[in-house]
Amino acid sequence: MSTGDRPPLPEPLPRPVVDSHCHLDMDDSAEQLTVLDALERARAVNVPRIVQIGCDLPGAKWAVQAAEAHDAIVAGVALHPNEAPRLAADGQLDDALAEIESLVVSSPRVRAVGETGLDYFRTGEEGRAAQHESFRAHIAMAKKHDKTLVIHDRDSHADVLAVLDEVGAPERTVMHCFSGHADFARACVERGFWLSYSGTVTFKNAQPVRDALAVTPIERLLVETDAPFLTPTPYRGRPNASYLVPTTVRAMAQVLEVDLTVLCEAIGANTDAAFGGAWG
Repeated sequence: MSTGDRPPLPEPLPRPVVDSHCHLDMDDSAEQLTVLDALERARAVNVPRIVQIGCDLPGAKWAVQAAEAHDAIVAGVALHPNEAPRLAADGQLDDALAEIESLVVSSPRVRAVGETGLDYFRTGEEGRAAQHESFRAHIAMAKKHDKTLVIHDRDSHADVLAVLDEVGAPERTVMHCFSGHADFARACVERGFWLSYSGTVTFKNAQPVRDALAVTPIERLLVETDAPFLTPTPYRGRPNASYLVPTTVRAMAQVLEVDLTVLCEAIGANTDAAFGGAWG
């Protein structure tokens, strides 16, 4: 978790942009923001809306409650890939997936099933079968209920695409915190996915991600914080929040060599399309 003082508010964006992936409930920094504080700071820099993602059952329930309490928020609910092996080992995976599906249908404020997917960084061979089972169940859930699928993919690019190609991706699929190289970006775009870029595009050692961004068509771009994680440069090591989206968007504009206003307008329209229409 990041430590230290919160970064200052950046200059507002010229057009409104959505934080397409945030974890407001995971902020345990010393200067913890309430939901209202987080929304107020984000609005001040022209980030008026947030997609709140729940990664386990408590987080998913929290996301739905937050979305129902605040017009600026919609929810995504799922079991994170790294949750699946733990739940399977306890014989609880099927019941947990059923609870997630009940949340998916519980409120129109739930726009997404996610983040789900595969993570081979934190889970070894012994946990991969459970991850695949959970991923397939979430894909089926998103298709059944016409929700956006939000994918977590870490060190598992080929298998993520293989599963999606086998069972068929939902109409709206988002690659959260895109971490692949340019060829993988092209493969995702060919399949009609949206690619959501985070503060990692500002990291010195993330040239492959910038190369991927450079070949992503502007109509397939989203932006996110993944807050409280992945704070963009020059604030790494300090708490992240939705109000830092402008820092990442400006870095994206430089990589793409595109006008900032044009990029903001595209991201705004893309996010509405990716998550089933405007809200707030």
